Amino acid sequence: MSNWAAKRNRRNEVKTRAAEPSHMFRHCRVIGCNKPARAGTEDGLDTYFCRTHSDHYSRHGSPYNRSYTAKELGPYRKAVLAWLEANAEDQWVRNAVDRVETLYRAAGPHLEAFRLRGLSPEARSKAAWARLRKAKTDPRRVVAAWLAVEMAIAADPQADRKSEYKRVQTAKLVHRMASGTHKRWQSGVGGEQELHVYPRSRGRVLRHIGSDIEEATALLVEHTASPMLQGSARYAEDRGQGPG
Repeated sequence: MSNWAAKRNRRNEVKTRAAEPSHMFRHCRVIGCNKPARAGTEDGLDTYFCRTHSDHYSRHGSPYNRSYTAKELGPYRKAVLAWLEANAEDQWVRNAVDRVETLYRAAGPHLEAFRLRGLSPEARSKAAWARLRKAKTDPRRVVAAWLAVEMAIAADPQADRKSEYKRVQTAKLVHRMASGTHKRWQSGVGGEQELHVYPRSRGRVLRHIGSDIEEATALLVEHTASPMLQGSARYAEDRGQGPG
């Protein structure tokens, strides 16, 4: 059987299963939510969450917590970038930066944002790294994103402390750095035309990007950054701008 035929059969199978509600999954796992899990409806296979909380989980990395805002993360990112610049010759800082540059180089050819349709989540994550490479994004900004989220979570008394939430929050920051595709051209009588396409920031793509960043910064966090992260609660309190 050809690959496309196997994919078609698998897609039809999943579609059929999703349309058959199972009465075993009558309640969403989020406390206080009275809606059934998606597997208990004709709207999907998720056995844990309703559509609302499933979508929230896909976008934010947690079915309960929202994403941190740019204003909340801004002070941490600024502090981390200053720290990275001051410690540029530290072996673990260099290691993290080199690992991010390796992600850039290994990402493959650059793809326009409107050419991502049909690609797997892993391929889309590589395309994001390729866009960062093309934009010549300073790899220290990627490293700083992970450390800033670490600091924000450490300072937040109600944070979701699961690894997946941290990965998704960091990936959302980095995904925005990758931006999208922007084109402008002359179109005869119609005059100048513009095209702006932004990749979707949700789902398994974010998990792949976040996992890449976590691996790239692991040694830096383990060997060097701990004292800085431990002081994050005081940092946020002094400025009154942290989450919580």
